[in-house]
Amino acid sequence: MPTAQRVKDFIAMVVEENHIEAIVEFYHDDASMQENLTSPRRGKTHLIAHEKESHKKIQSMETFSPLKVYIDEDNVAIHWVFEIIDSLGQRRRLEEVALQSWKGDKIIKEQFFYDSATAWHPVD
Repeated sequence: MPTAQRVKDFIAMVVEENHIEAIVEFYHDDASMQENLTSPRRGKTHLIAHEKESHKKIQSMETFSPLKVYIDEDNVAIHWVFEIIDSLGQRRRLEEVALQSWKGDKIIKEQFFYDSATAWHPVD
């Protein structure tokens, strides 16, 4: 079970735009990530590679402090907001809820939920 401070440290690293470092520091070697109901990606090495590829496809991303964070023993829910400038220079906003299962002080499973129809709408 993670401490509240451990979850705060994870959030701080993500907000500081250290997404890859957060995977290295806070995920189990056999962790999984899943977007909505797609097949999960498995293994820290695969998660890091996917994150690196995702960042190559955009110009920049700003991660805001979460709107809400809930901690219930090994389960954590985080309401994230991201603003992304895509490869074409369009600013887009993504709101998602990440549901995490922790094993000890590391994330073993994470699933992201967002409305894919509106998630990537350009922001004026």
